[in-house]
Formats: sequence, structure tokens, C-alpha cells
Amino acid sequence: MFNYRVLAVLKRELKEKLFSKAFIAMTLLVPGLIVVFGGVQALLYSTDSKNLAFDFVIEKSELIGRFQNEFAESKFVKDQGYQFNYLSMTRNEFQNHLESKKEDLLQEKITGIYYVPNSALADKKIEYYSKSPQNISLNRELDGPINKVLLEYYFNNKSLSVDELKFARRGVDFTGFKVAKDEEISEAGYGNLVLAYAFTFLLYMSLLMMGQMTMQSVIEEKGSKIVEVILSSVSPRELMTGKILGASITGGAQMGVWLLTIITVSSSALLALPKEITLNVKPELAVFIIVNFFIGLIIFTGLFATLGSIFDNPQDASSGSLPLMMLIIIPFFIALSMMENPNKPYAEIASLVPFASIIVMPARMSLIEVPIWQQVFAMGLNIATIFLIFPIAGKIYSVGVLWTGKKPKWSEVVKWLKLKN
Repeated sequence: MFNYRVLAVLKRELKEKLFSKAFIAMTLLVPGLIVVFGGVQALLYSTDSKNLAFDFVIEKSELIGRFQNEFAESKFVKDQGYQFNYLSMTRNEFQNHLESKKEDLLQEKITGIYYVPNSALADKKIEYYSKSPQNISLNRELDGPINKVLLEYYFNNKSLSVDELKFARRGVDFTGFKVAKDEEISEAGYGNLVLAYAFTFLLYMSLLMMGQMTMQSVIEEKGSKIVEVILSSVSPRELMTGKILGASITGGAQMGVWLLTIITVSSSALLALPKEITLNVKPELAVFIIVNFFIGLIIFTGLFATLGSIFDNPQDASSGSLPLMMLIIIPFFIALSMMENPNKPYAEIASLVPFASIIVMPARMSLIEVPIWQQVFAMGLNIATIFLIFPIAGKIYSVGVLWTGKKPKWSEVVKWLKLKN
């Protein structure tokens, strides 16, 4: 099917897509956007309120000094500039105090009132009164200092030493060591999680973007009647082949730039990353991602091009593209779920299934050692998928690209498969 006419269409597609200003800008901006989005997400999940004032009421007066010292040493409290007014009251006194401060709380003259009853020494239940009490990030950050004071007081009455108290407060710290067949056992940090997330996000975004771009291009050419002029020189299948290869090469080049950026950043001596998040992109992983992604682009751009040939406008095409988009979206969420546990059975199955393996397999390879046979098997199935679906897609495209008028029913699209081209 590849001949000089397909080559002409391919050159036209590359000129329109690969060298367009929008494509170049997107290719160069995406790595920066990932960093920006990550920073924005971290900012959104952080506590952004500063210089807040609280009443910190404690039923047991001897704990006031302990809380004062602990909050004074807390980096979070210092950074946020929180002000605490420490008081000691019984339950009845506290109820009267709360009533007197109700107007101040409503007018936000004070942010909130914490109450530590004597019962908290046994059950650690702290009461918080505020106009907006569901401040999860605030409670999470204050949990550490409050818990430390309660623990120290509780165990101090058990006649424990300072070292024993420190041990009681300390959480369990797991250090992971990766065991691989052809590598020495080494400590594994969080770098692989970062890589898996980055690869998953880039593959997901690029597949959707290139697929939608190809579908939009087919619809525009069909609507403007340019396709009729082009088909006077090439056959529908040659046009489809040229468009798919053009979009796939464009997407492959874009992914190559993004991977090269990740490899350069991860290996740069100028970027002093902590040991626990050091990135390690193996050459074979980068090669697999590029080849696997190129195969995936051929599959999905072909399907989106076929879908675009059926409809005359983007609105109708969007309504019909949901099943195709789900073939990308579902594997994306499966890959994300692997960040918690990469050995989930459904993740292994998805990495070996056509369509899904395009996104899931690179994520698995970033997190664990995947047998060579599984990598070859997944890629072989995707190649077989191309030969299985493209004769069908080619028939639909050949008829649909020249179809005008009312939107065809799916039953009519099925009948196109019976027509001789």
C-alpha cells in the first residue's frame, strides 16, 4: 500500500502537523506545563492560610507548658505564623467561654477554638470549633505536635525513659530494595513512581491529542470538499494510510522530544535530586516506549480518522468518539492505580491486552521488572490488532469520506463493509 502517492500525502501531513507553530509550541511547552501543574497541585493541597489566631483550651492545666513548647518548635506553626491563646478550663467553663466567643468566631476575629478534655489522654479525641471546621490540611499538620504531647504525658506516667518515649513516638520507616535478575540489589526510592506517572500522563495526553487532531483534520477536509480534490489523485485507502503515518510520525517525534527531556534532566549533574527520588531511565525502556507508542498511534489515529470520515461535523463525531476515548481513559486510570501497588492482577492483565497495553505496559516496566516475553507478547498483539482492524477501518473510511448529507446510522455503517471498493 505504500507508494509514491502515499508518500505525497505523508509529506503533506508532516508539513501541516510536524512543522506547524502550534505543534512546536506544544512539544516544547508540555515538559514545563507538567512542572507547573505539579506545582499548582501541590499548592492547592497545601495549607494556604497564614497568621490565623486560635484559642487552645486544655482541661488539664499542667499540659499548657508542654503544648506551648511543642508548637513553638513546630516548623509548620512557625511558617504559617499561627497564634495560640492558651487557656485552662473545665468542661462547664469551656461551654461558657465558647458562648462568649461565638460572635468572634462568626466574624472570624479568631479562626477557631481547640478543646483538649481530660478524656483525650485516653482516646485522643480533640474538639475543634470554627466557622469552617472541616479544615483537613490544618488538622493533619497539627496532629503531629498534639499527638506528641499526649504520648509523652501518657507514657511519662508509665515511668519510661526519654529514649523509650522517642521510640514510642517514632513511626515505622520502610526502605525498599529492588531485586532484579540482571542487576545488583539496590535501594529503590520514589524515582520510578515519578517516571511511571510522567510516562502515563504523556502517553495518555498524546494519544488523545493526536487522535482528536486526526479526526478533526478528516472532518475539516470532508466539510470543505478538499478531500474530493485529493481523491482525484489518490485512492481513499492511500489517503488514509498517508494521514495515519503522518500523524504517527508527528506524535512519535513529539514523544521522542519529551523522553529526551526527561532523560537529560534525570542524568544532568546540574540537577541535584535527593537519592530517594533519583530518576533512572533505562535505554531499553525508552526504546520500548517509543516503538510501543508509535504502534499505539497507528491504531488510534486510524480509528479516529475512520470515525471522522463517518460524520460531517465535530459535534456528531464527539458523541460517537466516547467508546474510542474509553479505550484510552480506562487504561490511564489502571496505570495510575499501579502507583499504589504495581502487582495488581488486573494491571498485569491490562498490560497484555490490545489497546490497554499501550499505556499500562510502560508504567509496569517503570515500576517492576517485566519478563521479556510479556513485552514482546504485548507488542505483538498490538501489531496483530493493526492487521485485524484496518481492513475494516479502510472500508468504512473509503465510503464515509465521500458520504455527505444526513448523519448515517450505525446500521448503515455496517452495510458499508459489504460494499466492494
